[in-house]
Amino acid sequence: MVSPLPFFSIIIPTYNRQDQLFVSLEALAGLNYPRDRFEVIVVDDGSHTSLEGIVDSVRDRLDARLLRQPNSGPAAARNKGAAQARGEYLAFIDDDCYPAPDWLNELADGFARRPDHAIGGRTLNGLDRNPFSAFSQMIIDETYRYYNDNPELASFFASNNLAVPAEAFRAVGCFDSNFLVSEDREFCDRWLHLARRMIYAPRAIVYHANNLSFFSFCRQHFNYGRGAFRFYRARALRGSGGYSPDAGFYGRVLTLSYHQSRGERGINGPLRKLFLLLLWLLVNTLGFAIEALAQMMVPGKISPKTVSE
Repeated sequence: MVSPLPFFSIIIPTYNRQDQLFVSLEALAGLNYPRDRFEVIVVDDGSHTSLEGIVDSVRDRLDARLLRQPNSGPAAARNKGAAQARGEYLAFIDDDCYPAPDWLNELADGFARRPDHAIGGRTLNGLDRNPFSAFSQMIIDETYRYYNDNPELASFFASNNLAVPAEAFRAVGCFDSNFLVSEDREFCDRWLHLARRMIYAPRAIVYHANNLSFFSFCRQHFNYGRGAFRFYRARALRGSGGYSPDAGFYGRVLTLSYHQSRGERGINGPLRKLFLLLLWLLVNTLGFAIEALAQMMVPGKISPKTVSE
């Protein structure tokens, strides 16, 4: 007899993004996967307005639930969803993302081969004409090329397209809710440190529609810089690595940005890309330095939650 397809719990943390959440849920309603083999858990992380109507709008097409919590960050929201999930596997996606129709099928194929691994899919930019969103996606793309060069020995996945066995997720301690950003880096490092494995499934596609402006781009990468220091500190404390950022990765981003900008015109022309590259380096480094100074005041432990979503 053919084994049934695995049952997934899709978990979406959300905070004040009603329009994006609606698009995400509509895409989930269009998945080419049996409706009795997955559920959707939306975790409202203290949004200012009710999300009940948005979730109600898809309940005739999805097994969807809405949970609520005081604003505590996406890591805590994902953990809350995972605690009440019924699925054999947990599939994490963000509220400003929407999956390709065969997303769960590709994840199911991956788990058929590696049932005890974490699986990360490929994320594509859903806003090609936004230069800030396009540049941020370029950094993610290069991150995946650098850390997941061998798909069978992957080492980093963003939490907007990540699937894990539910029992293993709980066994390793879930996401660290002390991290309001970079919780995915910390989780992946801890997962590997505990002798578990990860594989990259680039055909499991999710589109990211984060409509960044100049200010939100700066805020995002400033916070990523702060989260990076917290990640390196947590890694050092458990003995899975040191404090130093990976210079090779930053060199790859610089080289890639230079080659991509040569001969380009228009919205992603060379001058604009150079500006975004320098801006990214500046705000990321500034965030890293400020968090380092903050940590010096609290030796030996992770500082309180100071990074906003």
